[in-house]
Order: sequence, then structure tokens, then C-alpha cells
Amino acid sequence: MRASRRQLMLAGVACWAGPLAAGSALRVVSEEAPPFNYTEAGVPTGLCTELVQAVLNELRLRVPIETLPWARAYDMAQHSDHVLIYSIARTEQREHLFKWVGLLTQADYSLFALASRGLKLKQLSDALQLQTATVNADVAEQFLEEHGFVKGRHLQSGSRNELNLEKLRQRRVDLWITADVMARHLTRQAGQDFHRLLTRALPLPDLSVSFYMAFGAATPDERVEQFRRGLEAVKRSGQYEQIRRKWQGSSREPADAAVS
Repeated sequence: MRASRRQLMLAGVACWAGPLAAGSALRVVSEEAPPFNYTEAGVPTGLCTELVQAVLNELRLRVPIETLPWARAYDMAQHSDHVLIYSIARTEQREHLFKWVGLLTQADYSLFALASRGLKLKQLSDALQLQTATVNADVAEQFLEEHGFVKGRHLQSGSRNELNLEKLRQRRVDLWITADVMARHLTRQAGQDFHRLLTRALPLPDLSVSFYMAFGAATPDERVEQFRRGLEAVKRSGQYEQIRRKWQGSSREPADAAVS
């Protein structure tokens, strides 16, 4: 049973009340990317958020999670020290820009189209003739840019995937690139049937993504190692698997009853 709005608000206050982490100021930043990380009734939630909160609790750190547009969170974490960012895809392009704490979850990506259009692509280059909705500076947009797509020409870059879904529904774009689990979650959240509304115009096996917690390269190794130990403790205790199963069931596919 889902908690009431008031219960969620009280839970958030209880979890994050108290002083901030001692020592160098620690910040934790994320974005609205359900079901991995998002806010509900003003309270951070989601699969990866619960994992990060478990690590913070393990380390006895009380730090509020800041939900920001992805491009801002990404820039802040990359160019500042003591800024933890999640859920960030670990890619070759980003490998030396961050210090990687540990794996949170994985996701497969696709190009989605409206089912009513019956649009199917044979290869990625076919999408160069169409307009695709992306999130600014996220891994999917960077993937398309590496394959010759250009913002403002082939890509309509925005701040949130909820807005990209709406662009697709209003036929302002032809395609939407996102994680499969996110497409399912957001269509249900919008009160729509996933299979009636959307179709995979092109699965993207080359964009199977591992999502991590990470710090910028300027963060001292001691801080990074502190969080690595915290994440390992959460995994050893069984909390990691318990949270993963809550959101994803027995496989990487999310259980219908576990997400809104």
C-alpha cells in the first residue's frame, strides 16, 4: 500500500533532520528520472534514491538530496569537490571525469515512437531524418551526438523526460530516446497504457547503461573510499537486494505493483 502524502512528508523530515555532514561540505545531487530517482510530495524517492539514502544512513551522514536539472547537476559534480551525483551512467567519455563509487542499477535504452504511427527504424541512421526528444547532457543525448546527431537539427534537447513524453504525445517530435523502464513508468504515471501509447521504433543494444554513484575528479580519494565502503556495507547487509527487489522484482524488469 502506498503511503499518504502526509506520511511521505513526515518520513522525509525524519530521515533528513539533524546537522549536515561534518568536515568538508558534502552535497548530493540528482535529477527527476523516475523510477530511478525522483520526488513525490516533495520527498526524494526511487530505486537509486533509496540505495543512496541507505549508504548515507550507513555512514551516519544527514545530507539533503538536491533534485536539479541534469545538466546543472552534472556540471556541478564534475567541477566541484565533495559533490555526489547519481544516477550517472558510466561511459568511456566520462570515465576520467569522475571518481566512481559503485554500481546502483542497469537499464536498456530504445528510441520510442507513438504506437499509432507504426514507425519502425531499421538502423540508427534512419533517425537522422526525424526529430528526437532528449534530455540535455544525459547519456542518451551524448550517445546520439557521438553518432552524428546535432542539437537543434536532429535533437530537441529538454530538461526532463516527462516533458519529452508530452512532446511525443503532441507530435512535436517523432521519437523519444529513454530507458525502457522509464518509458513504462512515465506512461503509467500519465495514466496511459504503455503498449497502446508507445512502440519501440528501434531498440539500442549499444546503449545498455550501468548507473553509478560518483564524485567529481577533484574530490579527495578518502571521501570516495568512504562511500565505497558504505555501499559495500549496504550490499553485505542485504539492504541492496531488498531495495532492488522492491522496485524491480526478481529481474531487471520493474514489477507493475512496485512503481506508480
